[in-house]
Amino acid sequence: MARKRPAHPPASREHVQIAPRASGAIEPGELVQLTDPRGTKKTITTKPGEILHTHRGQVAHDDLIGTSEGSVATSSRGIEFLVQRPGLDDYILGMPRGAAVIYPKDAARIVSLADLGPGACVLEAGAGSGALTCYLLRAVGPSGTVLSVERRSDFAEVAAENVCRWFGGWPTSWQLLEDDLQDVSLGSLGSLGSLEPGSLDAVVLDMLAPWECLDVVASALRPGGSLVAYVATTTQMSRLVETMRESGRWIEPRAEESIVRTWHLDGLAVRPDHRMSGHTGFLVASRAMAPGQRAPERKRRPAPGAYGPDYDGPGGGHLTDNSAESAAERVAEPEAG
Repeated sequence: MARKRPAHPPASREHVQIAPRASGAIEPGELVQLTDPRGTKKTITTKPGEILHTHRGQVAHDDLIGTSEGSVATSSRGIEFLVQRPGLDDYILGMPRGAAVIYPKDAARIVSLADLGPGACVLEAGAGSGALTCYLLRAVGPSGTVLSVERRSDFAEVAAENVCRWFGGWPTSWQLLEDDLQDVSLGSLGSLGSLEPGSLDAVVLDMLAPWECLDVVASALRPGGSLVAYVATTTQMSRLVETMRESGRWIEPRAEESIVRTWHLDGLAVRPDHRMSGHTGFLVASRAMAPGQRAPERKRRPAPGAYGPDYDGPGGGHLTDNSAESAAERVAEPEAG
């Protein structure tokens, strides 16, 4: 049985500057997205003389090279394909994966919660398949810096291939380290120059136990720097937030999830689609306190039983048994008058 021909050649590892999205006629070596009448999308890298084989016929790469985005290519079976360069969202959803990717809806919120912009310096721990890395690199631009830490070499290789394919080479503003975050020294990042502790604008954690790295992150961030953690379960989210509160080195954390629903639009048939991008993960966001400063204690009363006898996690030490019981009694008592 013949092996399926890959849609992309190996990505270039030559250093490139992050540039605005390409425009004009499609050239050899560019990413092109073909969409059939059923909405199925296929992304390829154009190469003279190559042919794309699909269930709806063959499409010659030579028929795509030199055309403009928004053109229509016809397969050998007479099926029309829409031709355009892929957006980053489409590329992320269709690229090869090692680890599960952070979906576009979560990546957009991470960039916003981390307050990233041109020139920012951000560290991500848990590069995975490189999906979030692409969004971070585009957000900070050529004048910014993205440091990606991934302890699994197989995931690091997949991430490097996906990032380099999207940007057309290895971005000069990116460094990928195969290491554990707790073993990384900011002063030894050779290719991007030495970074002083307390100089990072943001840190993004995508790992199983992010609370284990809070001390490292706190020492790396500048005062007011942003921390955003992506976690999969409520138990992870709770332990992370309580550990942050107990340390006093973070402002009150914010936790959220994003749910996106598309709509079906056909004449009078206007309704939500049957499928949606529902829960994928939780985001916990906070900012670092200044050295030597401790975050003010919360004045908001916790829910009855929140730190009761069954609670064995971090934090909650500021609530004595008597204060917890009295809080529960006050909630239970009806207001006078």
